Amino acid sequence: MQVPAPFEYERATSVDQAIGLLERLGSTARLVAGGHSLLPMMKLRLANFEYLIDINDLHGELGYVTVEPGQVRVGALTRHRELLESAELAEAFPIFRDAEKVIADPVVRNRGTIGGSLCQADPSEDLSAVCTTLDASCVIRGPSGERVVTMDEFYRGPYETAVGEDEILIEIRLPIRPGGSSAYHKVERRAGDWAVVSAGAAVWLEDGVISDARVGLAAVGPNTTGIPAISEALRGSPPSEDLYRRAGEIAAASCDPVTDMRGSAEYKRHLADELTQRALRTAVDRINSGPRSLEES
Repeated sequence: MQVPAPFEYERATSVDQAIGLLERLGSTARLVAGGHSLLPMMKLRLANFEYLIDINDLHGELGYVTVEPGQVRVGALTRHRELLESAELAEAFPIFRDAEKVIADPVVRNRGTIGGSLCQADPSEDLSAVCTTLDASCVIRGPSGERVVTMDEFYRGPYETAVGEDEILIEIRLPIRPGGSSAYHKVERRAGDWAVVSAGAAVWLEDGVISDARVGLAAVGPNTTGIPAISEALRGSPPSEDLYRRAGEIAAASCDPVTDMRGSAEYKRHLADELTQRALRTAVDRINSGPRSLEES
């Protein structure tokens, strides 16, 4: 029977209290919300902490999706189910609903949070690829106040982020730009599993020409990967199948997958190519077809 090492349990009732506990307890403590990634690691003794600080009571403070002129703000304790069901979020960024539909199962989606997903920093994590694709920023709060970091700055390595021992990720900010849409495609061994490979794409059109594009890949390297070369290759050209194929080739050449139980490195590069093309095609189709209803999304 797998059981974690003994630990003490604290329950925070405010962000400031949670930060105070982290500041006092240091590296011996870890925050827990959904716990679907942390607790299995503790049961396997891959992670051991003397204190767990439960922050579920902070959902009222950090669980929200707020659409503002120029940006969407998402609280770090917003549940996967809330992201899936948010019509405003789906209208601004349909990539979120694409991804949430293939994350785990209803039990996980009812409890897991976007902040927990990002802070786990798993290279195969879906919302990390989504936020990388959308050029998100992360708001981190600690004893000295708040700071904002880009997704490139947020990830320091596999399972390592810019969030310090006495800090909390409190919000994700997503810039809204006109003329754009997004999409997410994923291959998994079974429904709700970690990705074999996944690709997110965001595209912006102006007068029928791609003014900008971003692609984020997961499960093909030590970190969730954004590919600036694809952005450079697509800007200034009208969408076309030849252009999608070029982007797919760049994706395959830019990633660094490993052979494991989910597939060979060669197979994963093939998927990076194909899924990049699909995501770009879907994003452009969504721009050309206009907004869809909640039922159609």
